[in-house]
Amino acid sequence: MEALKVNSYRFSISWARILPKGRFGEVNSAGISYYNRLIDALLLKGIQPFVTLNHFDIPQELEDRYGGWLSSRSKEDFGYFAELCFKSFGDRVKHWVTFNEPNLLATYGYRTGLGPPCRCSNTFGNCSEGDSEKEPFVVAHNIILSHAAAVDIYRTKYQTKQDGRIGIVVNAYWYEPISNSMADKLASERARSFTFNWFLDPIIFGKYPTDMQNILGNILPEFSINDKVKLKRGLDFIGINHYASYYVQDCISSICESGPGITRTEGSYLQSATKDGVPIGPPTSLDWQYVYPQGMEKTVTYLKERYNNTPMFITENGYAELDNPNYTEEQYLNDFNRKNYMAGHLEALLEAIRKGADVRGYFVWSLLDNFEWIRGYTVRFGLHHVDYATLKRIPRLSASWYKEFIAKHKIETFSQE
Repeated sequence: MEALKVNSYRFSISWARILPKGRFGEVNSAGISYYNRLIDALLLKGIQPFVTLNHFDIPQELEDRYGGWLSSRSKEDFGYFAELCFKSFGDRVKHWVTFNEPNLLATYGYRTGLGPPCRCSNTFGNCSEGDSEKEPFVVAHNIILSHAAAVDIYRTKYQTKQDGRIGIVVNAYWYEPISNSMADKLASERARSFTFNWFLDPIIFGKYPTDMQNILGNILPEFSINDKVKLKRGLDFIGINHYASYYVQDCISSICESGPGITRTEGSYLQSATKDGVPIGPPTSLDWQYVYPQGMEKTVTYLKERYNNTPMFITENGYAELDNPNYTEEQYLNDFNRKNYMAGHLEALLEAIRKGADVRGYFVWSLLDNFEWIRGYTVRFGLHHVDYATLKRIPRLSASWYKEFIAKHKIETFSQE
């Protein structure tokens, strides 16, 4: 990172590494020491830590005791964990993220069952238990209240003294109406409501999106007066993880036979990467990612307009390749597609900034090839190739290009305001 001249590093703290049993057990001092060493090492190199408190994991103890995010008790545990982190690291950490992509956690963990804890209804996936049409909204509600609890603790006890900022990160695909019809335009707005506005509206406005309220009715949990008070100053910045864009077709006025988004509790829209057989952009080796840089500018502009230009960070943006053990060294290091993807998306981001979007920073996903959740080591995102047998790290073409880009666009101060 020092060689690339990046001025900030985003990483996540593992809750279970700090509190293996949540608030029901002892603090793991070795975990605290590990993150202290990491933070101090970054600062010695002039790199600011940008810290996420929850990136999908939760201590197993809390899942066993009360069902984790399905219980309102989770906000007490999360608040306890967050305060321990503020207390232990906040003298040096100036940017906090409460949750990474809670919209994906609620969807994959509790609707489709593709991610832990793998809960879903039979019509949505292959799970032993769960309720896909209710549980995602319960989980989302408890995460939103957990976020509010952590922010309230930070604002009340730590922010003035530590002079930091706190926000949340959502996964934000761009949704393009598949036609110019009003039905498809409304469907694309529903897609946004049921994915990232689902979390941002309550945190910023104190209520769920109108589309969700109208469609879901009493399926949506309600916020108490006290909840709304805590949500009033719900964040200092919005983190955006943006990778891809999709076409959206209305499924209320027309019949959609199968596909993501089509059911009523998902928003009644069909998400597709193609229109009349033509993809929205050049395909990658992963079936969910097509290259559409315009989606970056459109997403940032949309959030700017909806949320009164709340400060934003692009907290993830990157290009995926399936691992190919037959690649020569030249093939896996000359990642022209990744370089072109980054160049296109950064230019689109710069255009949004030129038009007034308050974007404070950009993070590539990712520095190194990594263990990519349920895809394991089969997907490579890194600016650096990692040989998993030896752990040798070699910069790819994209790393050299990014170093030049940073040098050309260098900003001397790391803004906190």
